[in-house]
Amino acid sequence: MKKENHQKNAAFFENNSWYHRTKIFQEDGTVKYGKKGGFSSSREANLSYQKYEADFKKAYRAYYLTNQIDSEVMLQDYLLYWFEEIFSQRVETTTRMVVAYVIYDLILPNIAFDIKLRYVNKEYLDELLERVAKAGASAGNKGRETLNLAMKEAVVAGYIKINPVVSTKPYKRPKPKITILSKEKIKILLQAASKNSWYLEILLGLFCGLRKGEILGLKFDDFDYDKGTVSISRQLVANPIIKKGSGSKIDEYGVIERDPKTPNSFRTLRVPEMVMDEVKKRQQQIAYEREKFRGIYEEHNYVSCQKNGKAHSLTAMNNALTKLCQRNSLPAITVHGLRHMYATILIEMSVPLVKISALLGHSSVHTTFEYYCDVMDEDEHILAFMNNAFIPIEKGA
Repeated sequence: MKKENHQKNAAFFENNSWYHRTKIFQEDGTVKYGKKGGFSSSREANLSYQKYEADFKKAYRAYYLTNQIDSEVMLQDYLLYWFEEIFSQRVETTTRMVVAYVIYDLILPNIAFDIKLRYVNKEYLDELLERVAKAGASAGNKGRETLNLAMKEAVVAGYIKINPVVSTKPYKRPKPKITILSKEKIKILLQAASKNSWYLEILLGLFCGLRKGEILGLKFDDFDYDKGTVSISRQLVANPIIKKGSGSKIDEYGVIERDPKTPNSFRTLRVPEMVMDEVKKRQQQIAYEREKFRGIYEEHNYVSCQKNGKAHSLTAMNNALTKLCQRNSLPAITVHGLRHMYATILIEMSVPLVKISALLGHSSVHTTFEYYCDVMDEDEHILAFMNNAFIPIEKGA
């Protein structure tokens, strides 16, 4: 059997176009990062990315021949340089925040003795990652993932000849714990939520399987009342500002609009009538608050917002859910927990996995399987109360 050649997929979808990240090696030895778009397909973007990569390596090798790289650089110095000067220049702020924590709070404090980068080997990194892994369930996995990124670029830059991370002990990413409420407890949750200001958001999570950022990013224009549908075309994400050299300390924090998580997350869903009724009620409520707070009201057309029109913080809905569960003696449920319950019920109803993947907006059906393979093996019966209203709309319908 011919072995399949798995190419790296560097393409991503944004603003109705396919893009890829770029890095250009300049004559002064610096690297300029950016992105290139306007491609009509993922394949076209990937081909362009491969050309940029080849040009980068060619330019770097030419520079390396005339400007010998300092082979005496220490591991800690390289990691700091890589993070601040290379990695941080090309990623979104949320990704930078996560990797800043891994570098400054997990890896650097656990380097028992610093060595030159060219002497770093599998045994050294295994011991380092073993210490890192003690910090938490996902620390080992994220630490190894980050070191792998840094070392891959050290190879490209000519600091080392091979990446020693690939031969280190792998650390599994912990599977998410899925909390499923019984039919009776779901009734208690919904009854209590109906008297809560977050009722609509809870319905959107439980009956439409939307992510937290997708719920908070919804606008009234996304709903088609005649067809009974909602289109997912954006999400709200964190926008932490971390000043260069400040480690993992966040100086400012806010939210901004971004495209959905993956290209497949752009989707149109049918909305149950009861949920659509709540959307209409919310629109009337916001019209009243817009008039009440005239002069200070910020118009964003968000379905879920504060009384002055500003977007909610990303922690607000989970905080509200936690209080709601505590007050009604229910197991703690998060927004992502509502999404898990939605998917699990569909699985119990024997909805095809490919359709569930489309509903959830996963990048592929394999992602859906990874999340829910354990659930699909469960013998415990989960009562179904959803109907055909949750079938995703085919493109062109």
